[in-house]
Amino acid sequence: MTKKPDYHQHEEYQNRLRKLVEIRQCKIDPYPAKYTPTHTAESLHQEYDTKQIGHSEDAASGSTPFVCLAGRLVLFRSMGKNAFGHLQDETGRIQIMFNRDQTLVTNFEPSSEEPELSPYKFIEKKIDLGDIIGVEGYLFHTQKGELTVFVKQLTLLCKTLLPLADKHGGLADKELRYRKRWLDLISHLDVAKVFRIRSHILKEIRSYFDQYQFLEVETPILQSIYGGAEARPFITKLNALDQEMFLRISLEIPLKKLIVGGMHKVYEMARVFRNEGIDRNHNPEFTLLEAYASYWDYFDMMNFVENLFEKLALDLYGTTKVPYTAHEGAETIYIDMKAPWIRLTMKESIKKYANLDPNVLSDEEMRHLLLESAHCDPKKIKGLSRGLLIAALFEVFVEPHLIQPHHIYDHPIETTPLCKPHRDLKYREEGLVERFESFILTQEVCNSYSELNDPEIQRHLLELQSDRREAGDEEASPLDEEFIEAICQGMPPTGGIGIGIDRLVMILTNSHSIRDVLYFPWMKTI
Repeated sequence: MTKKPDYHQHEEYQNRLRKLVEIRQCKIDPYPAKYTPTHTAESLHQEYDTKQIGHSEDAASGSTPFVCLAGRLVLFRSMGKNAFGHLQDETGRIQIMFNRDQTLVTNFEPSSEEPELSPYKFIEKKIDLGDIIGVEGYLFHTQKGELTVFVKQLTLLCKTLLPLADKHGGLADKELRYRKRWLDLISHLDVAKVFRIRSHILKEIRSYFDQYQFLEVETPILQSIYGGAEARPFITKLNALDQEMFLRISLEIPLKKLIVGGMHKVYEMARVFRNEGIDRNHNPEFTLLEAYASYWDYFDMMNFVENLFEKLALDLYGTTKVPYTAHEGAETIYIDMKAPWIRLTMKESIKKYANLDPNVLSDEEMRHLLLESAHCDPKKIKGLSRGLLIAALFEVFVEPHLIQPHHIYDHPIETTPLCKPHRDLKYREEGLVERFESFILTQEVCNSYSELNDPEIQRHLLELQSDRREAGDEEASPLDEEFIEAICQGMPPTGGIGIGIDRLVMILTNSHSIRDVLYFPWMKTI
């Protein structure tokens, strides 16, 4: 026999279960199928907060605007002839008033067990905080000027069996709020606002891509070979074929195959999965946008990205300047998304922000600087090539300075096997590729290449990565022969980008953890 959960023993659960029986005895269905509100709390406040609409006597006589709303009862206080409460819907809260003589309850009939029960007493005794109700009535302003609904008819829409968590007690624990997001949304309207903004951002991103004639596509989540990034995959099994499969770590490879197939501009905004650490900027499951455009290069993508961010800032704030506060009580700074952004090569950025010149430093000097910084693992530093040492210098000494938007371009070839070698022979001989990363608030928010389409170079670089994997590097990808075959059949010059949507939403909503912008962030099972 299945054991009942602990809450079944709670006194409050038992009390509400008893009330549920009593409600049904009054001929009321506590879980009706449909209700049609005509207004929201926000729409009423916007329209009537400053209008002269009358007082409670006018509402009692039905001479003020009639409204119908639905939501949770989140506050209730009885004051004799009247009882006041707050109704909360997805847009906010509004005060409601029940009257002993005029408020009715839909389908209510006194039961044989409580024959003297009136509609008003039914509300007082059977309706609890957290219950979902519908109210119909007339608007008025109290003597203090608060917009209120004089409720003529109450309809019970959902009888709750457990109370809401106390906002100042039960939901003070941030981890509990992430685990029980539904309670977090009920108790903290600002959280719901962040998620509404997130949805709006995704809508505007799609609109921007539509403007440039990109086609939104869908590619497989389950893959027999993973690639497109350096990350450890999640492994699963396809039972029908008795075959090991992987959750995708990137969107890159299938999207490039579509470019080979003649699709001119494609993008996908979807979940990817990386079996790696969890912190304020990383979640094993996150939303990635990747886009590829034939006949574009990385400079075209620079323009495209910064114009997208500028557009989103203007849409949300009416200005290109986005507010950011590091923590409660800290001074607010403004991140200016206005294009063009600061553009520096990786080597230029090291000269500018670290006062170091990679062109004159030896490999051993770079290793020494990195080891002195105490930010690097000595074992990893020992085996790094020159290009990766330069990239490590950038990460340690430059990234902390990249508060305002920057494009950092011309990276060492060792940082990626999927990028085109530099078109300038001088820089190509230095081992540079046509790649840029965009940084805001010290975090990478975009990665972009002039995509590699030389099949022989592509094979060589992927073979090197495969060798690293066989040598024990769990983040290196296996050799994908099918992808190389596709490149052999011809991919036009192409520019590509990858944008971390969750980090973008964090910046645009002044959120300080990726968990704040994910509906259900990953949490350790307890």
